[in-house]
Amino acid sequence: MGKRSGSKRKDKNKVILPPELPPEIDDDEVDLSDEDIAFYATDSSNVAPFRRFDKKSIDRYVGRVAGRDEGEVERLYEERQKRKATESSGKPREDDDGLEVDPVDALPTKTLQGELVYNRAKKARSEDNTGGVKSKAQENGADAKQSIKKDEPKGKSKNKKGDDNKVKNIQSQTEVPKGQLHSNVLEEVKEELSAEELFEKKKAQLAELGMAMLEDPESNIRSLNDMLSISNDKDQKVAKLGLMSLLAVFKDIIPSYRIRQLTEKELAVEVSKEVKKTRYYEYTLIRCYKAYLQKLVSLEKQPHFYTVAVRCMCALLDTAPHFNFRENLLASVVKNLSSSDDVVRKMCCEAIRSLFINEGKHRGEATIEAVRLIADHVKLNDCQLHPDSIDVFLSLRFDEDIGKDETEEEKVKPKKNKRWQKNQEVPKQLPVNDKKKTRQELISKAREEVDVDLRAVSFTLDPKERKRIQKETLSALFETYFRILKHSVTTSNSRTKVNNVSPGGSHPLLTPCLEGLGKFSHLIDVDFMGELISCLKKLSGYSDRQDEIPNDNALSVSERLQCCIVAVKVWRSNLEALNVDLQDFFVQLYNLILEYRPDRDHGEVLADALKTLLWEGKQQDMLRAAAFIKRLATLALSFGSAEAIAALVTLKHLLQKNSKCRNMLENDSGGGSLSCLVAKYNPEATDPYLSGALASVLWELSLLEKHYDISVSSMASNILSMANLNPTQNPVPILNVNPLEAYRDLSMERELLKPTSKALPLNLKKRRRGKEFVALSPDVLQKADCSVDKDELEEKLQSHFAVLRGISENERLRAELNHTLSSVNMYKDYKKQKKKNMKFKTGRKKVARV
Repeated sequence: MGKRSGSKRKDKNKVILPPELPPEIDDDEVDLSDEDIAFYATDSSNVAPFRRFDKKSIDRYVGRVAGRDEGEVERLYEERQKRKATESSGKPREDDDGLEVDPVDALPTKTLQGELVYNRAKKARSEDNTGGVKSKAQENGADAKQSIKKDEPKGKSKNKKGDDNKVKNIQSQTEVPKGQLHSNVLEEVKEELSAEELFEKKKAQLAELGMAMLEDPESNIRSLNDMLSISNDKDQKVAKLGLMSLLAVFKDIIPSYRIRQLTEKELAVEVSKEVKKTRYYEYTLIRCYKAYLQKLVSLEKQPHFYTVAVRCMCALLDTAPHFNFRENLLASVVKNLSSSDDVVRKMCCEAIRSLFINEGKHRGEATIEAVRLIADHVKLNDCQLHPDSIDVFLSLRFDEDIGKDETEEEKVKPKKNKRWQKNQEVPKQLPVNDKKKTRQELISKAREEVDVDLRAVSFTLDPKERKRIQKETLSALFETYFRILKHSVTTSNSRTKVNNVSPGGSHPLLTPCLEGLGKFSHLIDVDFMGELISCLKKLSGYSDRQDEIPNDNALSVSERLQCCIVAVKVWRSNLEALNVDLQDFFVQLYNLILEYRPDRDHGEVLADALKTLLWEGKQQDMLRAAAFIKRLATLALSFGSAEAIAALVTLKHLLQKNSKCRNMLENDSGGGSLSCLVAKYNPEATDPYLSGALASVLWELSLLEKHYDISVSSMASNILSMANLNPTQNPVPILNVNPLEAYRDLSMERELLKPTSKALPLNLKKRRRGKEFVALSPDVLQKADCSVDKDELEEKLQSHFAVLRGISENERLRAELNHTLSSVNMYKDYKKQKKKNMKFKTGRKKVARV
């Protein structure tokens, strides 16, 4: 046996290992030509030699793993020879599927980290059918395991430590599954490439593609497809970066014209290479631009890409409102005007405002499309949108002559051109040849075609076309405003019946609607004035009953004041041609002044109402003016300085225009000296004519003279000085502003002078709480131990006064130091001045000598 083993050890060194295999290649990377596929598909005999290969024997021979012990390799080799002998003798043997790879014939593989990985057995071999005896390799493996567990040397081989390490490697090799060598290597490679490296790689790729597009768009137009594929990446950062990169590229390469689709005749005509190149560029640009917009619309529904997608659409709409697919961009932006996200809503509002202001980019066509889309959006949502979606209408601009009829302009032209027509009759009667006629007709047709092409390319519109677009825009605008007003009227009427509706909750668009009506009131048609004013009267909350005002009103005080403002502006913008009595709105203003609350309502709206109804316009009636003077004095005494100054400015204006009301400044025992319908003042009257304000005295002004705000007190004293002047004289003006400007100025000063409150630290709060006064009962004081150690008290007092003396001494020393420093600085300045004087004198002497 020993001889045989020795001979086997000698033969071991003569084993020739198989050559190294070529690197594995994925099935996707293998390129098969059509000729190869046709060669094997036509004749099945060409595939027959490949079917005869023994796959198991090839796998055993190729998948060998080295790294075994020399003695173990010899034993395994002997066992394999025995199995071959039994197979040749015809004895049954165990199925070979139990072991994946023969350990003798296995080859290692080297990873990228430099580690060796071996093909390992799937499961241990069972007992041999012939002998039923375990293999020596398994016995050695079991002995090795026992030696590892018990830490006792049982084998007497020389390379004991090496054997143990090899056995551990063999045990670890049995954990790898079958047929996953290539996948494991790929996974390790993918793990090595971290997410940051991939991000930087794709970022650099986007930068290269973008720079190539900006350098030469026509030659590198295919780069848009690569950038679109990168924007579809699973990584959110990469996708967002791709979207923003495409946005920058599109903003730069989009042409200044709209690309139209070619007709069949144009495609059939042969063109030059340059024209073909331009057509291919435009076709690829339109296709990629459409795919990009579809991508943005789909990403808009995802929360992670919502802000980025809306930002890209707003930027494209602002940059290229004339380009293709403008309708899709407008629909998405208008839909997000009432978004709950403040950032998205502001971006969309700014994009629509820039669209309204910069009409030169799109010839006004995008403006009318946007206004119609907003009108449809308001109709679909039943006027339940964010106020910013309607507030953008304030950026619209209309020509002043939009309301004039074209018939009047046409009538004026023939009158001016009568003489010119008479003078031109003579040359028209001259004979003209047929050739000249045809030539003139051709020239006129050519000019018309050129004019049409120029109009299509340029962004300037004809006056008639511009007027038509503005009229359509104005009609859509007022349609939206009137729909909001009718909806507010219906909801306010239902609010009086059902009390569970919160005020201001069912009509969020009313405030911007009233602002828009006030701005564009001069463009409203006269036919709609009566209906509009009646609608505003209902919204303002006016009732025919003089004794009470309805308390359940769905509108706030600010909104009802705005209704009064709009009604008066509409009446004045039509040159007061309407036969409408505005007394109802003055009565409503008189009642709303008392309902005003500064913490709930807008003071600026109240100041605007005082300016529109009382400051501007004609002279007020004496009884009505006296009632408002008394009510404004009460308002000034009740609220803040900003509201007080607006009320006093209006009060002074009314006293200047109604000199008879100055008798209210006299402090007689019986009140005012003028007689009126009501002998006694009624502060709770709802009608100013029935208040009896002329029988009252403005005693509130004497209190306002002592107001903490200097501007309010000075204005009150200035008004009181009017009592000593003649009716034709006015006092020296202090503020030459209207109530709205006075309110804004004083509110701005109040905000600027407001002290910034800083949060106190916790330690200071605790100290202040500890210093609070606490009242103690006499029983507690008697029970308390009031005994004090005199020595300790003396030490504390000494230390306390020593600190005080040190502080006073430091202050004295600091004062002396500052005095000495100031004297030193003065001395230095004196020296510098002296040197300058000496130089000046020497210079003068030199000049005199010369």
